[in-house]
This record gives sequence, structure tokens and C-alpha cells, in this order.
Amino acid sequence: MRAHGAAAAVIVDPINILYATGARNMTIWTSRTPARYLLIFADGPTILYDFFGCEHLARGLPTVDEIRPAIGLCHVSSGGQPEGAARAFAAEIDGVVRQHLGQRLGSSREIAVDRFPFPTIDALRALGYRLRDADPVFAAARAVKLPIELPYIREAVRRIEAAAAAMEAHIEPGRTEAEIWGEFHRRLIGSEGQYVATRLLQSGPRTYPYFQECAGRRVRAGDLLCFDSDALGYLGYAVDFSRSFLCGTGRARDTQKLLYGRAREQLEWNIALIKPGAAFAEIAERAWQVPDEHQQSRYYAVGHGLGLSGEFPNIPHKRPGQPYPLPGGLEPGMIICIESYIGSSAAAEGVKLEEQLLVTESGAERLSQFHYDDRLMTPMA
Repeated sequence: MRAHGAAAAVIVDPINILYATGARNMTIWTSRTPARYLLIFADGPTILYDFFGCEHLARGLPTVDEIRPAIGLCHVSSGGQPEGAARAFAAEIDGVVRQHLGQRLGSSREIAVDRFPFPTIDALRALGYRLRDADPVFAAARAVKLPIELPYIREAVRRIEAAAAAMEAHIEPGRTEAEIWGEFHRRLIGSEGQYVATRLLQSGPRTYPYFQECAGRRVRAGDLLCFDSDALGYLGYAVDFSRSFLCGTGRARDTQKLLYGRAREQLEWNIALIKPGAAFAEIAERAWQVPDEHQQSRYYAVGHGLGLSGEFPNIPHKRPGQPYPLPGGLEPGMIICIESYIGSSAAAEGVKLEEQLLVTESGAERLSQFHYDDRLMTPMA
């Protein structure tokens, strides 16, 4: 916050609240219902406004100085009175900001906020506040992991890999995609995981194009099955790796091996580019060249950051003739997920692979260690 010149921030995003305080409460519900928020000052204190009746959940956290009941700020949580709730919220925040900043607030009366409802933003501005986006502040802080975070991240990966192994054991002809994916959820929750952010498991002809959501299709022998973990695991840390499997006990077709080999080649080539100091533009420039027949369905980015969710940076592909849009580069402590999807319209199939890496002082550590399907392995082509 000091680096960005933000003396105070009011945030409603539950992931930002978790990062700042370690306080978690109804993450999915509060992602869409603004009934819990945090007021944080660069030089202290930190005041958590928690959902009514939940004040005890964060009691004792050393990161929270005070807990107060929150005001619901959307149409539903405000009892149909969002404008009145917004005015009450703004008056509360104004009083606390004046109390703790005083003359340091300055004539600009600037504070940082994230994605509050429009009436709430209007109410703060009506009191003379100049609002700035809190997202760059938290994105920058969350991008580089603290040493204290790394053991928990490794443990989250270990537990999610165990859940993926339990799921793989149930990839059998005749089961539906949802039944197979349900085994992953069962193990995820049983190992103190939180939730899965996407529904990215698909089989057979549903593996092309990508991003088709898990459904009721029954898997057949010889199908490819693509799986992206996209899981919020132990203590809320995200785990994101992808694998593609061959269903049944038969042999893979040559076209399947070709797609898999190209996806693996892309993955390993781009992993080799990950090192501290590498510019995002350089990574995109040197990234594996996707063959023309796969360009239309390629994954949207070379890779992306990870932490308590998908995080900064998203590393886009380089577009010929256009300036590269993302300045900066990799730093030690960043977690980067390298992506590969190779699909074929002719074969009506695709292969999804992904690895989760930690940028170290000397290179990159592969955090995800889940095995590949040997039956699909072939010399890279």
C-alpha cells in the first residue's frame, strides 16, 4: 500500500480479505453478495466488517485489530434499500478514516476500493472521496509469495494431487464425466480443500474445442479425458495443473499420441523459459510456435500467475505486428502456471496439459508432480 501511495483501502473481494488477514467466511457466497468487507490502513489499524453473527470467526487473529458487523450493500442483503445502506456504509467509513488519518488524508481525500456496488461508490464520492482501484495494490502484493506461504502451497499441491489420483482411479467406460469429477470433489473436501473454481473436465468429442464444462456424457473406451484441477485447496491456496488421460485399457490412436506429444513439447519448451528476470515479452517471443492447424484453438495465454486464485501475471501470446501489452518480468517467489492445449478439428479431440511452477533465485521449481499417461507418450513431434 505504501509503494502505491494508498493510505487506506476498503475491500470487499473475499480473496483479498483472506490474503490481508487470513480471515475466511462464506467465500463463494460473499464473492457475489457484498455483506462483508475490510478497512485497512497502510500504517494500521485493520477493521473487519463481518457478516452479522459471524464476528467470532476472526476473533484472535493478529492481523485484525477490530471486528464490527457489516451492512449488506446489494439489493437483497440491504433489504431492498441499497441506496440507504450505501449512505450508512459511507458515513461509517468516513468517520473511521477521519479518525485514523486526520490531516494525513489531505485535500485529495483519496482511498482505494475494489468492486463495491455502484450505489456504494456513489455514496463515497458524494462525501468528497476520490477513489482509486485497489486491484493493482493487491495484485502486486499477491504476485510474489512470502517464504512463510511456500510450505502451505506445497501441502496444498500434495493434497490436490491425491484428489486427482482418486479421480483417475474412477476413469472407467460407462461413467459420466460428472461421476468421475465428483471423486475429485469428494477427496478435495475431505482433505480440507475449499472449492473448484471451474468445471473443466471433458471427454471424447467434447475435448475439442476446449473450455467445455463437465457434463453428463458417458465416457467410452478409447476416449481422451481432459482435466484441469483449478482447485482452491488447503488454507485456500490454489492448485492448478492439467492432465489428459486415455479411458479404458486399450492403446492410444496415433492421432491421440500426436496431439499429446505436441502438447507435451509445448509445455516443456515453455517451462524452460521460466527463470527470474525473464521479461514477459521475451517469454512470449521465444515461446513454442503453435502449428498452424492448432492456432485457432490454442490456449489464450502462455501462462498465468497463481496464489489464492488466478493471479498476476497473465502472459499473453505475442501477436505479429503489435506491441507486446505486458511490461515487466518474472521475480523470485512468483508462481507461474504454464499452459498447453493442442486440439484438432479433423480429429475432434484435444489434449490439455499444465504445470505449476515456483520461480526461484536460480530458475524454476516444478511444484506439480502428477504423472503423465504413459500410453499417450510418444517421441515429441
